[in-house]
Amino acid sequence: MASFNLKGMGVALVTPFKEDKNIDLDALDRLLDSLVEAKVDYIVVLGTTGETPALFPEEKQLIKNRVRHRISGRIPLVIGVGGNNTMAVVDELKKGDFDGFEAVLSVVPYYNKPSQEGIYQHYKSIAEASPLPVILYNVPGRTGVNMTAETTLRLARDCDNITGIKEASGNFVQIEEIIKNKPETFQVISGDDGITYPLMTLGAVGVISVIGNALPKEFGRMVRLCLDHKFDEALKIHFKFTELFNLMFVDGNPAGVKCALNALGMVSNELRLPLVPTRLSTNEKIHSLIAALR
Repeated sequence: MASFNLKGMGVALVTPFKEDKNIDLDALDRLLDSLVEAKVDYIVVLGTTGETPALFPEEKQLIKNRVRHRISGRIPLVIGVGGNNTMAVVDELKKGDFDGFEAVLSVVPYYNKPSQEGIYQHYKSIAEASPLPVILYNVPGRTGVNMTAETTLRLARDCDNITGIKEASGNFVQIEEIIKNKPETFQVISGDDGITYPLMTLGAVGVISVIGNALPKEFGRMVRLCLDHKFDEALKIHFKFTELFNLMFVDGNPAGVKCALNALGMVSNELRLPLVPTRLSTNEKIHSLIAALR
């Protein structure tokens, strides 16, 4: 099975809602068109930033259909397929419709806190079932358990169609160990906008970005400069974003980026419970920073 090239900036797509909390398909189209115009490297559909836990199955299918129709092959698409019931994830991979998608992003099982052996066996089952290359996703702040470097490297060596990892542990020692000891074809990407620059100086090949929804050209330029080893130029852009990185997540994700998108006139500032919009103070700061960065 061919691998998937993770180099550059992928964007973790938000799900726009109307005031009545129904999906805003027109806003979704506008957002997708802006990402095409900005020439992002790929788009991740139905991930955490898309508020997937709050979507009904028929809505997920609606989004899949809308995105692949609107993109129509212009940008590679990755789809989130994960969970804490391994058999259910395997069943979805075997029976699901993945036409138009080039890879699967699958999160470490959450809530039931498996051991490292359990995590390994979970992903091994997924790798065997998946018709597409698999990207691991380690985000212990959300899942309640960290996938160690040892487990990641074991999977990278044992499973041919596990193509890379989105690392959002924030543990530089762990991520550096993966980068240093991984197979040559296995790719490491940042799962956190704020540490993309330092991780790319260590050898990470890119990011799956939240802020890229709102500022794809600006943040994408930093990523491309890093890929070209122009780290001095990239650092200047990184510093411009530092305050916004913090504001994006202080009230949770995707509340921050939806506030930013609202400031740009792209989407309504609507989330589905249990998520709520940013506080007024955060909202005002984000609006001010977006104006300055643009």
